[in-house]
Amino acid sequence: MTHLAADLTSTFTAEGAEPFTVDAALEAADEENLVILGPSGSGKTLLLETVAGFHQHDGTVTANGTDITDRPPERREFGFVFQDYALFPHMTVRENVRYGTRYCDAPRDADELLSELGVADLADRNPPTLSGGEKQRVALARALAVRPELLLLDEPLAALDVPTRQSLRDDLVDVLADVTSIYVTHNRTTARAIADRIVVMADGRIVQRGTPEAVFERPDSPMVASFTGSNVIELSSAPAVRSLLDGHNADGSDVHGTAERVVIRPEAIRLEDIDGDLRATVRRVVREDATYRVTLAFDDVTVESFVDVPPEVGDEVMITLPRERLHSC
Repeated sequence: MTHLAADLTSTFTAEGAEPFTVDAALEAADEENLVILGPSGSGKTLLLETVAGFHQHDGTVTANGTDITDRPPERREFGFVFQDYALFPHMTVRENVRYGTRYCDAPRDADELLSELGVADLADRNPPTLSGGEKQRVALARALAVRPELLLLDEPLAALDVPTRQSLRDDLVDVLADVTSIYVTHNRTTARAIADRIVVMADGRIVQRGTPEAVFERPDSPMVASFTGSNVIELSSAPAVRSLLDGHNADGSDVHGTAERVVIRPEAIRLEDIDGDLRATVRRVVREDATYRVTLAFDDVTVESFVDVPPEVGDEVMITLPRERLHSC
């Protein structure tokens, strides 16, 4: 059973740069996968490293109610997976996995872990001979070998090609099912796929927290909405949408009286053959894997939608904005 709570503040300085302060409080419940999501430079990695004990800070870090603020990283019983793998090139894969177990009373068997992660045949090779995906699986095995109370992962998929990233992401869903973890990423697809809860960071602070559905479907601000891929519609520029809402959002909130904007997911907007809520012009069509991202213009705004069968640029189309998917922001 592991429950982590952190409430900390730390200021970072670098030559030629303005000081940057991370000021955040978060919790990870037992066997919960908490994802820290945010753009580059938002402080995600600094927060994770501070929780791990790599940086001095004000405030506290507790694990299962015990204050571990003053413990060095190697005594916190955390596992850490780095974006750049951090494997020792002169050691074999097996030796890398066993490296941290000297601090552990009951480590997991290295060969067993490598087998579970599909890289048992690499045990006697050295990291420079491995692909990026293979290195990251070895790094994950090393972090798990110490039976960590908490697993910390810093953008472990960021440097991988798309097929490898998708494969390892699927495996991570299984690996993280029985572990308390905090996972840092800027990738909203990864966040939505693996998170039990998400905290969104911007400028060193947490600006929203909640389930994946809450964060993606009901963002608290235009910044969160845009970063998570929602359309942000300023009602002052979209009289057709204001008229469509007829004064109320799906949740009963007064749109005419108070809201300045609404948000809606691209996948919620439907292109219709005949009937729809309003008419729009197709401005751009971009192929994305097995679907198409379509940019649509109406009034003085543009929105994006995903379709399987693309229209032509310049086409006039009818679109539907489901009321239950429109939310004030």
